[in-house]
Amino acid sequence: MSESRREFLRTLSTAAAASLLPAQNALAGFGLKLGYAAITWNGQDEQAIEDISSLGFHGIQLRSNVVEQWGTRTQELRELLKRKHLAPLCFSSGTVDADPAKQQQYVATHTKHARFVKDIGGRTLQLISRRPKDRPPSDEEFQRLGTLLDEVGRRAQDVGVRLVYHNHMNGIGEAPDEIARVMDATSPKLVSLLLDIAHYQQGGGDPVAAVTRHRDRIRVLHLKDVVSPLPGDTRPARQSYRWVELGRGTVDVPGVIATLRKISWSGPALIELDAVTDPSLTPRDYAAINKKYVVEKLGLSL
Repeated sequence: MSESRREFLRTLSTAAAASLLPAQNALAGFGLKLGYAAITWNGQDEQAIEDISSLGFHGIQLRSNVVEQWGTRTQELRELLKRKHLAPLCFSSGTVDADPAKQQQYVATHTKHARFVKDIGGRTLQLISRRPKDRPPSDEEFQRLGTLLDEVGRRAQDVGVRLVYHNHMNGIGEAPDEIARVMDATSPKLVSLLLDIAHYQQGGGDPVAAVTRHRDRIRVLHLKDVVSPLPGDTRPARQSYRWVELGRGTVDVPGVIATLRKISWSGPALIELDAVTDPSLTPRDYAAINKKYVVEKLGLSL
């Protein structure tokens, strides 16, 4: 039996009792809305909806692959989420870059996705950026990305949806100062920040400090953890990492939550794990482990 399986079986037995703890996140002004990202289910979105709902979460983040299945049946998806008591807290719309030849295509695609988000009852659209290969982004590329994000943000706003930029490894906004440059290149009225605390740390930053630095732009939070560098890996530390369940990595997740409390932040926080790391466990198993962590260790309620 794997160590992950042993830990899962050891700890899950107390999860039900832990979920009955009094809500400790109801401090004045602190209104974190906790949900779970469907990415772990690798496109099996109906199963993700079922599992996330069954664990007691009330919010979900879906990805752009659902447009192919539900694009002409948005009302059906909206009703499914409503039956499962899941609010679509954020929608992963895809990846863009600073190539001027693709700007019109990007605007059209993500405007379409914004309408989809609105139709299923959501209010937030997420974009990631793609970094140039083997070199840092140029000044011109930061500006072009900013112009693109503003335009998508304007179109999204017109249909009642807010655009958030997701800091990400291998993105134009990877390192802390690069993320700040993307924020500087965009209008606060049109573009907010989705702060992913594990990507921020892997990009060379302190996610606790990031909360204060970007307090006026953060609209969505990704609760995520990372191990880096990996034992025995000869690659540079920047490239040697694995996303892991909360509490198994080196991100100061409690410090992030404490700082959010101090600034009375109110917004969606999505727990995210890109993929299962132990094939003997299911995505739902990992979601249960993460739920236990946020309830017992962070004092949050669903």
